[in-house]
Amino acid sequence: MAKDKKEKKKDSTVTDGPTLTLEEKLDMYRVQVELRQFEKRAYDLFLENFVKGTSHLSIGQEAIAAGFAAAMRKDDWTFATYRGHAHTLARGVPMTPVLAELMGRENGLMAGKGGSMHLTSVEHGVMGSYAIIGAHLPIACGAAWSAQYRGTEQVAVCFFGDGTVNIGAFHEALNFAAIWKLPVVFVCENNLWMEYTRTSEVTAVENPAADRASAYGLESIIVDGNDADAVYSVASRAIARARAGEGPSLIEATTYRHFGHSRADPGKYRPDAEVAEWLAKDPIPRYHQRLIKEGATEQQLVAIEKAVSVAVDLATEEAKAGKAPSPELLMKDVWADGGAQWRN
Repeated sequence: MAKDKKEKKKDSTVTDGPTLTLEEKLDMYRVQVELRQFEKRAYDLFLENFVKGTSHLSIGQEAIAAGFAAAMRKDDWTFATYRGHAHTLARGVPMTPVLAELMGRENGLMAGKGGSMHLTSVEHGVMGSYAIIGAHLPIACGAAWSAQYRGTEQVAVCFFGDGTVNIGAFHEALNFAAIWKLPVVFVCENNLWMEYTRTSEVTAVENPAADRASAYGLESIIVDGNDADAVYSVASRAIARARAGEGPSLIEATTYRHFGHSRADPGKYRPDAEVAEWLAKDPIPRYHQRLIKEGATEQQLVAIEKAVSVAVDLATEEAKAGKAPSPELLMKDVWADGGAQWRN
């Protein structure tokens, strides 16, 4: 009986909300393909020693970024984790400055000083990627509070991994947002694994985010994070609720990363059968087949894929052409006046 009730909650989250036209769905397909091809190129560049340090890829999780970006208003805000390339690109940031940032080049999004885990573009509503687990949830609350105070109807959308739900900042942010009815949507990208540890082994509830929603008076929402249409539908409903002054939402999007936690992690600790099961649920081939059934042609989809491939190649060459940051850039943006001369 309890199990049936839980299944009903899951199903109810994917049928509500607005639907997209075929043209809009084709654009959402393009975004997912762009995210996939970008991340694959970033991985190749890492192997070629163009990308310094480590980085965290979203291959397999593209439907979440694409679905939410399609549901957001241009002036809404995105807060992402260190696995933030996809969310940054989905909000419209061009590929060249993101790739250049990964390479530490002066033409990078942060002039080559932020790297993979600190992507920010205020112009596109991307309010930062955060390397510290859970650090950005209270910050998203602050942005939402600002929107509430100013009456702008902007919404903050805050993405985080399943490991974050056991961090104190998660509970503090949820409690604060619920009390103040802040226009913020919390999105747990549950890919089942923390860094080397299965989430279920260290979490007291089956659904790490959704099962805790009731503690803050929120609806338990679980969505198939590998289904871009389902994500868009749930995202639209939650964002509209926040914009109308009805308060926060907590969404758990179930998904799976195709590779390890980071580029330094081969991910061999995951059972082969589990990996194969989730690879079969790859969001992009799945969406490809759905679009064919809904009236798109194979030629249309192939054209999108080829155009993205050309764009990724161009962005790669433009990023490689960038210079290493100059010594003059070292102190820029560190102090309010742009430099350290006042210290002398």
